[in-house]
Amino acid sequence: MTRRSYQRLGVDARRSALLEATLDCLAEDGMGGASVRRIAERAGVSPGLIRHYYASKDEMVHEAYAYLMGNLTGAAADSAHAASEGPAQALAHFIAANVRQPNLSARKVSLWATFIGRVRSGQRYADIHRESYREFLDLLEELVHPVLVQHGLPADPAACHSHAIALNGLIDGLWLEGSLGHGLYDPARLPGIALAAAEGILRLPDETLVRAVAP
Repeated sequence: MTRRSYQRLGVDARRSALLEATLDCLAEDGMGGASVRRIAERAGVSPGLIRHYYASKDEMVHEAYAYLMGNLTGAAADSAHAASEGPAQALAHFIAANVRQPNLSARKVSLWATFIGRVRSGQRYADIHRESYREFLDLLEELVHPVLVQHGLPADPAACHSHAIALNGLIDGLWLEGSLGHGLYDPARLPGIALAAAEGILRLPDETLVRAVAP
């Protein structure tokens, strides 16, 4: 997976359909049950068509992992790009989108857990994992920098990178928590919690980000 792959995956509608079917089968049947035949049935195509796109099941599953991670980042990036009012709005919408549906999803966190368990034992999974997180951090740095500049805060590359790492940890934790569906609180609270915590991490004035996504 190359840089900014979240912007490119899904251009081929048929390939996207195969990857969605792969993810559906993985979510329902696990790695062992997600056979090429089962995936073909789910996608409504012949196994031969899958072989036209992929040399092996492993290759298809690897791309499905990249596709999943790319779509998670892409959905949040689209939300940020749609917020054209200013830097704070773009950053706030990006953070909030990560802890709202459709990113907030029991299915997606289950799939993520399935893949993450293979990162330590499979080099290709490790490469996809590293690159997807690098893309996410790069995007956070791009969004954080103008907000810091706007408020007269240190905005050198090292500071932006450190803030991106901290925000990534915040987002990951709340995404996992909210997607588990344990019923201990209303997941609708998560965007506000995430934005208030992000203000603390970045040392922004209170409600700089919270107000940026207020209806």
